[in-house]
Amino acid sequence: MEEHALERGGFSRQVLDASDFVLRCERRLLSGLMGLLIVLVLLNVVTRYGGVPLYWVDEASVYCVVWLTFIGASAMTRLRLDFAVTLLTDKLGEKAVRVAKATASGGVLLLGLALLAMCWLYMDPVGIVRWGFDAKEYAAESFNFLYTERTQTLNWPTWAIQLILPVFSLTLSLHALSNLIEDLGLQPRRTHTEFHVTNADAVN
Repeated sequence: MEEHALERGGFSRQVLDASDFVLRCERRLLSGLMGLLIVLVLLNVVTRYGGVPLYWVDEASVYCVVWLTFIGASAMTRLRLDFAVTLLTDKLGEKAVRVAKATASGGVLLLGLALLAMCWLYMDPVGIVRWGFDAKEYAAESFNFLYTERTQTLNWPTWAIQLILPVFSLTLSLHALSNLIEDLGLQPRRTHTEFHVTNADAVN
């Protein structure tokens, strides 16, 4: 019994360690993308003012914001800064609140796993590999044109931009599982001092 408990404790600790590592990576990505977005906006202003606008800057800015949104949403989930309606839980006892929090974390985990499954079906990595990465042949057979489409001005492959979807689904699931482990009392709740914002009230 003790060995099984130690194994469970080791697994839950590894999940939290993996979540913390991903969170640190997300923090660096958020900082980098914010810096990139500022550069793109300034470049857009300067080139338009100079009469030589760069049309690809607008598209790049949009994609930058999209990636920022998904990465930020994943990080906020682990930091427990996502939106919550506490009208009911404010009236409950301590034990009921713990059950409600665990249920909410479990719901987020199910959502992340469902999104991951849909991304697998949509991007169909097995199918594109089966056709030898021949995007045209794959599209003709499956009517999935993801791997043949390209962006309008940057001319980047659309699938590369949409990779944020499975990445978000995976990191969201990992963070939700970590929150659930803490809510169930399997591991003590961790703090993340590298993030200056540590509670939802500070965001609002």
